[in-house]
Amino acid sequence: MKLSTRIALGAALLVPLLVTAAAALLLPLVNADLHRRQDTRLGDRAAALLPNARALLAAGSKGRPKAEQNQQRKLLDAALDAGVRVTAADGSVLLAAGSQPDDPQLLPAAGTVTVHERGNAWRVLTVKLNSGDTTGTLWVLSPAGQPAEELRAVRQRVLLVALVAAPLSGLIAFALAERATLPLRRLGRRAAVLDPRTGHAVFAHSRTGTAEVDELSGAIALLLSRYDEQAARTAQALDTARSFSSAASHELRTPLMSLRTNLDVLSTHPDLPEAERAEILAELQQDHARTVDLLSALSTLARGDLVEVSAFAPVDFAELVDAAVEQARRRHPEAVFRTELPSEARVFGWESGLRILLDNLLGNAAVHGRTAERPAEVDVRLRIEGGAAHLTVDDRGPGIPPAERAAVFHRFHRRPDSPGSGLGLTLVAQQTALHRGSVTATTRPDPPGCRLDLRLPLLREHAPAPELPAPRAWLTAAEEPAETAS
Repeated sequence: MKLSTRIALGAALLVPLLVTAAAALLLPLVNADLHRRQDTRLGDRAAALLPNARALLAAGSKGRPKAEQNQQRKLLDAALDAGVRVTAADGSVLLAAGSQPDDPQLLPAAGTVTVHERGNAWRVLTVKLNSGDTTGTLWVLSPAGQPAEELRAVRQRVLLVALVAAPLSGLIAFALAERATLPLRRLGRRAAVLDPRTGHAVFAHSRTGTAEVDELSGAIALLLSRYDEQAARTAQALDTARSFSSAASHELRTPLMSLRTNLDVLSTHPDLPEAERAEILAELQQDHARTVDLLSALSTLARGDLVEVSAFAPVDFAELVDAAVEQARRRHPEAVFRTELPSEARVFGWESGLRILLDNLLGNAAVHGRTAERPAEVDVRLRIEGGAAHLTVDDRGPGIPPAERAAVFHRFHRRPDSPGSGLGLTLVAQQTALHRGSVTATTRPDPPGCRLDLRLPLLREHAPAPELPAPRAWLTAAEEPAETAS
C-alpha cells in the first residue's frame, strides 16, 4: 500500500474520531449551558410574576374574590407558556395554571430542580412569597424536554460533521500526501535505475526542500560512496593476492628448483663424501632461508598495500629505533651498532610498519656494510629537524653506485652476491611513503660507506589525522612506484 494511501486512510479514521472525542467533551458543557439558560429564563419569569403572586396572596388572605380573580388573570397573562402554581401557607391552592405535575407533592420546597412524572419532566423554580403577615409559595415550571431536544440536535449535527469529515479529510490528506511524497518517489525512481558498476558519482545529491528526503538522499549517497570504497578495496585486495601469487611463483622458481636438485642428488647418491654432503646441506639451508624470507617480505609488502588509517596512532619513533637496534644486535652479533637518539620523537604512524621499516634498514646495513677485512659498523642517528624526525643509518660497506641509488628501492633489485630477497629496501620505501616521509640512498660523509637518509613528519597537536597516499601499488603495479626523495 502506498504511503499516501496510508496517510489518507489514517486521516479518514482519525478526523471522525477527533470530532467524536471533541463532541464527547463538548456535549456535557452544552447540556449544562442549556440548563443554565433555562434556569435564567425561569428566574426572569419568576421575577416578573412575583408582584402579581404577592398581590394574589394578599387578596386571598383578605377575602377579596374579585381582586383575586384579577390577579389570577394577570398571572396567567404574564406566565404565557410557563406553568405557575401559587399556594398559601395553609396549602390552599390560589392558582394552578399551565403544564405541571398532577401530584403537587413532587414540587420542591426550595431551589431549582427537575421533577419527573409518568414520562414527563419539568424544570421547577421555587420562590417563597411574603405579603405582610401572609406567606406562600410560588412555583414556576418549564418543560425539561427543550434542552434535551436541543442537545439531541447538537448530537445529530456532530454525527453529520463526522460522516462528512471522514471522506473529505481522506481526500484532502491523500492529495497533500501525494504532493509531499513526490520527492520521495523521484528518489526511489533514481535509486531503482542505479547500476552498481557506475558507482556513486551518477547519484548526484540535489536538495529538494524536504528535510527527510534530503537526509535519505544524503544517506544513500554516503552508502554508495562507502560501497564504492569497499568495492575498490576488495578489488585492490584481489589484485594484491594475484600479484602475490604471481611474484611468489616467479621468484620461488629458482630456489625451489635448486632445492629439488639438491634433494635429488642426496637421494640418488646416498654415499656422497661428507664434504660434498655438507656443501649440499648448506645450499639447502640457504635456499630454505631465501624462500622463507621471500614469502615473508611479499606478505609484508601486501599488508602495507592494504593497511587502513585506523591502524595508525601516535608513536614514539625514538623508542622504536632504540628497540629495533637492540633486536638488530641480537640478530647480527658480529656487527657493531652505535646510536645517537633524542629523548622523544613522536610521529603519527603504524607501529608494525615502522618496525618493518627499521628492521630492514638496520638489517640491510648489517649485511651490506661488512667487508672481508672487518665486520659491519653501523651508526644510527636520530635528530629533530624542521618539524621532522631525521634518521640516518651509516655503514662502512662498499656503498651504492650513484646510478643504482634509485633502483635499490625497486622490487627484487639486489646485488648478485646478495643473500636477501631484494625486497628489504622496497619495504622501507613503501612504509616511508605510507607515513608521508622520504628516503634516499647517498654516500657516507666520511667514505667509504653508504648512508640511508629517512625523514618522517612529526606529530602536530590538534592536527587532523593525515590520509594515506593513494593509490598504493607496491606489490601490484606493473612498474615500480616512484620512491620519495628529500
